[in-house]
Amino acid sequence: MSARLQMAEFDVEIVRKKIKNVHLSVLPPDGAVRVAAPERLTDQVLKSYILSKLGWIRRQQAAMDGQPREPRREYLRLESHYIWGERYLLEIQPHSARHEIILRPGTLTVRLWGEYSEEKCARVMGDWYRAIVRDRATALLSAWESRIGVSANQIFIQRMKTRWGGCNPDKGNIRLNSELGKKPVECLEYILVHELIHLLEPTHNERFHALLRQHMPNWKARRNLLNSLPLSHEAWAY
Repeated sequence: MSARLQMAEFDVEIVRKKIKNVHLSVLPPDGAVRVAAPERLTDQVLKSYILSKLGWIRRQQAAMDGQPREPRREYLRLESHYIWGERYLLEIQPHSARHEIILRPGTLTVRLWGEYSEEKCARVMGDWYRAIVRDRATALLSAWESRIGVSANQIFIQRMKTRWGGCNPDKGNIRLNSELGKKPVECLEYILVHELIHLLEPTHNERFHALLRQHMPNWKARRNLLNSLPLSHEAWAY
């Protein structure tokens, strides 16, 4: 169940769930405020909680306002694209049999079957980013599961508008944003570890942060790197 509250200078989206704790999020690209709240919590208590967090909310919104944005992609020749944090120039070629992507130093070649369109090129590249994120996450997964002492049920790779990752502790499922394929690998690894730790601790409480510090002492540097990089036209933060 979703509702809206007018708080200070912004609206807050309230989502009622069968959860124990309040979860406050400031969502890119525009700093929208969302609160997931227990069903039993009264509006008055919720308003008091949000008011107590106004300083944090404003700091998060200011950081998003100052974060650089990538230009909108048009999928044209020599357009810049990023793979694991490295810049590549796009080449587009026709292909008689199937869609194919070839990676060479400094060049990303997309070979398209049939007539070219921006939408087709975007779709082919989107599928390819999902594949490379899945491959790299799978390669990292078993070592981190062993270190943390957890086992994920399934890993889903998809394009998400407001999050780099997600976890359903009840089902043991983890979701990763396919856009992580554009960022340095240490950013993907940070998000993967973050979500695996949620299998032990669903909330961002002190226990969660203690586990994160234990298993990845430099997690803040990785998070700061991820959040300092330009956001896509549809943007994310974590």
